[in-house]
Amino acid sequence: MLAVGKVFVITGPSGVGKGTLIELLRERIPELELSISATTREPRPDEVHGRDYHFLSPEEFRRRLEAGDFLEHASYSGNYYGTLRSEVEERVESCHSVVLEIEVQGARQVRDAMGDDAVLIFIAPPDEAVLRERLEGRGTDSDDAIEQRLRTAEVELAARSEFPLEVVNDDLQKAADELEGLVRDQLPLH
Repeated sequence: MLAVGKVFVITGPSGVGKGTLIELLRERIPELELSISATTREPRPDEVHGRDYHFLSPEEFRRRLEAGDFLEHASYSGNYYGTLRSEVEERVESCHSVVLEIEVQGARQVRDAMGDDAVLIFIAPPDEAVLRERLEGRGTDSDDAIEQRLRTAEVELAARSEFPLEVVNDDLQKAADELEGLVRDQLPLH
C-alpha cells in the first residue's frame, strides 16, 4: 500500500475559533501543513504572496476556475477565495498531511470532490450566545456585520450533522486536545 498524506478540513461558523484551534493543532503536530488559499482581494500591508495567500487578479482567478484548478471556491464581499488543487494534491502525494480552514460551503465542495479521502471536522460553539460574545469581543466588525455573520452561522450550525466529526469549542484546551486526538487517529502511519 502506498503511503499518502491526509486532508483535514476544519469548518464551522465565523467566530467559533477555527484559526486558534488550527494554530494549537499545528504546534502539537508540526508536520501538518496549512493550505494557502487564493484570493482576488488586495493584500494587506503585512501579507506576502505565497505565504499568506496566493493573490490573483480576478481574470486569473476566473481563468483558473474555468480550467478546474480549484478544489473549492466561494465569493465574499466582491472577492473570490479558493483552494488550489495543486496546494493539496502536491502535499498529499508527497506524504504530507494538510489542513484546510474553510467555511461550510467550501467544506461541502471538498467533500464532494474528495469523498472519504478528506477528514471533515466541524467546530461548533457551545451555544449561539457564546458565538455572539466572541464576534462582538473581536472588535473588528460593525454591528451589521456581526448580525450578518450570526445569520450565516445559524445556517451553518444547522448543517453540522453533515460532518462526521465534531469538536465543541467550549474550553480552548479541551477542544484543542479533542481536535488533536481526532487528527492523530486519522494520520497515516509512516
